[in-house]
Amino acid sequence: MMRALFILFFAVFAAPMEAQQVSSAPGAVLRGLDKLDGSVTDIELAVGENRNFGRLNIALGDCRYPEGNPAGNAFAFLTIRENGKDEPVFQGWMIAAAPALNALDNARYDVWVLRCKTE
Repeated sequence: MMRALFILFFAVFAAPMEAQQVSSAPGAVLRGLDKLDGSVTDIELAVGENRNFGRLNIALGDCRYPEGNPAGNAFAFLTIRENGKDEPVFQGWMIAAAPALNALDNARYDVWVLRCKTE
């Protein structure tokens, strides 16, 4: 339902707008939540790097931000796999300002994008 509303909103209002220019960053900062014990972990990744978080392996493909505004909304392309499995449980773009729009669906873990790393 939410995706359908987002697509409708985008088609009606956002599509006619001029495309926003973005820059790629060398890395990203993510936040992971282990829902079982309530622990929160910040995860710093460089583009092309992967890191384990609990039973998940997170790989960062790219992190983009509005050109000239590194503190602006971050978009990160992530591939997340459960350890020992080939098929990703999540693969796609996560948006810092709207993490629920395209979220990891996992019973134990939540992962979301905080910002791009520009330095």
